Amino acid sequence: MKMYAPAKLNRFLAIIGKRPDGYHDLELITTVLDRVKGLNDILEAEIDSKISLEIDGPQSNGLVADDSNLVLKAWKMLELTLGRSLPAKIKLHKNIPSGAGLGGGSSNAATALILCNEIFNLSMPTSLLMKIGSQLGSDVPLFLIGGTVLGLGRGDRVFPMADIPLESILIIYPGLHISTASVYAAISKIGYCDPIPCSSLPKKIAPPWRNDLTDAATWVCPKMSDVRKAIVDSGGEPLLCGSGSCWAARYHNSYICDKAYNFLKSHNNNWQIWNINT
Repeated sequence: MKMYAPAKLNRFLAIIGKRPDGYHDLELITTVLDRVKGLNDILEAEIDSKISLEIDGPQSNGLVADDSNLVLKAWKMLELTLGRSLPAKIKLHKNIPSGAGLGGGSSNAATALILCNEIFNLSMPTSLLMKIGSQLGSDVPLFLIGGTVLGLGRGDRVFPMADIPLESILIIYPGLHISTASVYAAISKIGYCDPIPCSSLPKKIAPPWRNDLTDAATWVCPKMSDVRKAIVDSGGEPLLCGSGSCWAARYHNSYICDKAYNFLKSHNNNWQIWNINT
């Protein structure tokens, strides 16, 4: 059985405050990017005599197929929950870059839970998979819901929202890697943004284009400012994806978006760029 593990786009990220446990309370509006060509990982599995994981693909460098991998963590979490072995030969094809703010690892974990549930006919409800997923990472539950999702708390309290159509957007990966932990640690050095949550949204109206982690991410990795400037020069409105290093660029219409794609590719051959409207 084969399943696709999509990326995600945080269209709104507000830091509401710091929690006693050291994490931050967030308000997120996130859309799972289900149909973006080339911006999804592929997970395959078949029942076998033992559990194994093979990783390949253009973004597989540096990834290790051991118990630290979220795919195996998710699979073994199901084994622990059920008290039985679920042996399978698993293959992960990586297209989503790691450390880019697109949720690739969390998407892999969520897809592994769904795939294992299906291939072994476990009939576990989504609510139970979400409970297991929240133990693997705060972004995992939103991938189990899909569509557009409101996230609260650490982002792990998720609620489905009415579909909010995506605008003309490019996703840009400049090949940089940024540690999420380092970005959150930098907030205390540069200061917090005003803790303003998103106001109520009329039906099908996009949320404000905002990410309170932007200043911290560019402080950790100053080269990120060059990417933001290039997006502005192309006529786009930049938005950091998660804690980086990917950026989303919003344009007034698809024609301008297509021209910007060609402009950015011609000036930055080493960047990966996805046009989510095509």
